[in-house]
Amino acid sequence: MDFAQLGDLLPGEEGLIDLVWTLGIAAALAAAALLVHGLLVFVARRIARRTETGSDELLIEHLVRPLRWIAVALALLSVERIAVPSRDLAAGIVAFVRLVMPLLWGWLVIAGIRFLKSYVYAQSDLEVEDNLAARRRRTRADILARIAVIVVLLVSAGLMLLAIPAVREIGLAVMASAGIAGLAVGVAAQPLLKNIVGGFQLAFTEPVRIDDVVVYQGEWGRVERIGLTYVVLRIWDQRRLVIPVSKLVEEPIENWTRQTSQLLGTVFVHVDHTADIAALREVALDAVRSHRLWDGRAAAVQVTDMTPHALEVRVLMSARGGSEMFDLRCDVREAVVRALADGLPGSLNRARVVVEEGVSQ
Repeated sequence: MDFAQLGDLLPGEEGLIDLVWTLGIAAALAAAALLVHGLLVFVARRIARRTETGSDELLIEHLVRPLRWIAVALALLSVERIAVPSRDLAAGIVAFVRLVMPLLWGWLVIAGIRFLKSYVYAQSDLEVEDNLAARRRRTRADILARIAVIVVLLVSAGLMLLAIPAVREIGLAVMASAGIAGLAVGVAAQPLLKNIVGGFQLAFTEPVRIDDVVVYQGEWGRVERIGLTYVVLRIWDQRRLVIPVSKLVEEPIENWTRQTSQLLGTVFVHVDHTADIAALREVALDAVRSHRLWDGRAAAVQVTDMTPHALEVRVLMSARGGSEMFDLRCDVREAVVRALADGLPGSLNRARVVVEEGVSQ
């Protein structure tokens, strides 16, 4: 194509002026929409600051950005109704806006979903002593929000594609001949679908929840994140164990905080058969009851077993949560061992050997 042919495709001076005027009118409409949106947001924020609750401010922060561009899109849809010089350009602008409108509305719905999730998080304090209800609400909100976002994205993308006639025809033709391909994709995606179904099961059966203390395959940690297809376990040494949801549903897992965050813990001490149990009980109970992590529910010392070589003494204690229980057990064990070594050395376990004099022939 030479320059002469290219010049024939470009609009003339009058047509170029019409394009500029049309673009200017569209830009003015967008600017007016942004101005109105900014004023409404300013007024809404002033009103929200005067209320006692913080949820309205949280709602505004989540919805302000999608509403800004929806306002611009709605303003641009009125370009055709105005006597603009270039009707073709106005029709193109309106067609483009109508194409992206499903995505903008989907963005608004997703912002609302994220606001609901943030609201649930704000109402679910994990710092309380018994945070079972808070962990349950956070877990369900997290999983259901992720599922809802995926559904909204799929619906928005589908509505946008259906607005394109060529894509719609191609889609119908592909769907007519996609039986075998769909079966193959279904078989290939079976692990993914299995994990997604497991995510639904986690949301409603709740074998684990956010901030639960669990033991999985010998690893002790807290549930840090529950995704749609995986769960992140924060190990005590700051490692992260990523577990597929299907594994948690199918395999046994030890949940220390399934019913409540409060726990009972034990420390086992092996002492001699002649040990002063009363003195040992006094030392152990004093170590438990004077500790800052003891929640005051349970403290006991019992002889739970006797072997030919030693007595097994169990120190029972209670704490508010898993991490507190771990530290409490360590400190009580240290206090009991120190007391045995310093004040009750006769109670330490010892091996006895009896030497009998031989009978002379």
